[in-house]
Amino acid sequence: MARVFDFDSAIVRVPAPSVVNGLSASGGEAPSYQGVLAEHRAYVTALEAAGVVVDILPALDAYPDAIFVEDPAFVLPEGAILLRPGAPTRIGEVAEIEPALKRHFDQVLTLPNGFADGGDILITPTEILIGLSARTDIAGAEAFVAQVERLGRRARIVETPAGTLHFKTASSLLSEDCVVATPALAATGVFAGLDVLVTPEGEEAGANLLRVNDTVLVGAAYPRMADLIAARGLDIVALDVSEIAKIDAGLSCMSLRWVRSTRA
Repeated sequence: MARVFDFDSAIVRVPAPSVVNGLSASGGEAPSYQGVLAEHRAYVTALEAAGVVVDILPALDAYPDAIFVEDPAFVLPEGAILLRPGAPTRIGEVAEIEPALKRHFDQVLTLPNGFADGGDILITPTEILIGLSARTDIAGAEAFVAQVERLGRRARIVETPAGTLHFKTASSLLSEDCVVATPALAATGVFAGLDVLVTPEGEEAGANLLRVNDTVLVGAAYPRMADLIAARGLDIVALDVSEIAKIDAGLSCMSLRWVRSTRA
């Protein structure tokens, strides 16, 4: 039986020059295109080194945030769901990624109403959590739960802490019985029954890490977070995502990941 973080396949999209105009809640300095491109290439290399075959989609200059393929779609071994991003400028990304999903999945469902970003969805060994946020509303979350049930899984709607862009901005699955979470999210009790590894003070953004098979990708700017994970005997790959972070993103949102063989 595959673990939740066992992957052999992924979809990514090359960043377009327009990525410098990507959405940013901070309104700070824009990233450099060459910087984002270099960080994305290193990310793809890390996925491949971890044992994943990566389908690299072409850049979409009309959609500055299209590099973040995890938001317009959700994938499981059983099938895929086309989502409805909560940012108006990103709605068109759904139609753009649909052909790639149909190449890889026999069953591709759609979200009939509401809004839901993939960045608000966390898969755990027992259930799928979808967090309400500025990008995911209750109608979208309820529609997502219904579609997940069609794929034979169970999902639960939860709250994202105020001021947090996405549920996975503040959390990641580290192992089958452990999640990483910011202090604010950990305090909500949403992860009852799981071991919660709380991010060190000042490294809250390090909660958005990505486990791929037996490798954990961690932002290079969060060394104490990396040390906590390494202390658990896991292999760490530190990646620079400083340019990507300028447009409110991290490691999980740059790929859609799944394992071809379904669970036994």
